[in-house]
Amino acid sequence: MGVPQAIVAGIGLATYKQQGAIGKYNQAVANRNALVKEQEAQILDDKLNLELAQFDKSFRKLQGTQVVNTLKSGATFSGTARNIALSNLYEAEVEKDIARYNTEIGKSRKFEEANFARISGEVARQQARLAQLGTLTTVGTSLLTMSKYS
Repeated sequence: MGVPQAIVAGIGLATYKQQGAIGKYNQAVANRNALVKEQEAQILDDKLNLELAQFDKSFRKLQGTQVVNTLKSGATFSGTARNIALSNLYEAEVEKDIARYNTEIGKSRKFEEANFARISGEVARQQARLAQLGTLTTVGTSLLTMSKYS
C-alpha cells in the first residue's frame, strides 16, 4: 500500500470512529433527556400530593368557618346548612378528581416525551451507523480506484 492509500485509509478510519462516537453521544443525550422527562412525571405526582394536602387544609378551614358562622347566627347546623356542607364536600371531591386526572394526563405526556427521546436516540445511533457504512464504502471505493491506477 502506498502513501496516498495509507492516508486515505487513515482518514477513513478516523472518520469511521468519529461517526460512531457522535452516534453514541447523541444516543446518550437522548437517553438523558428521557430520564429528565420521567423525573418530570414524578415531580407532577409530588406536586399533586402537595396541592391536595393544601386543598384539604383549606377545605377543612372553610368547613369549620361555615359551621361556626351558622352556629353564631343562632341557627342549628341542620337542614340547609348541612345540605350546603354536603354539596361543598361533593364539589371538593370533584375538584380533587379533576386535579388527579390532569396530573395523569401530564404524566402520560411526559412518558410519551421520554419514549420519543429514546426513539430519537436510537435513530441518531442508526444514522451514525449508516454514515459509517457510507464512509467504509467511500474509502473502499477510493482505495480500489487508487490501486487500479498505481
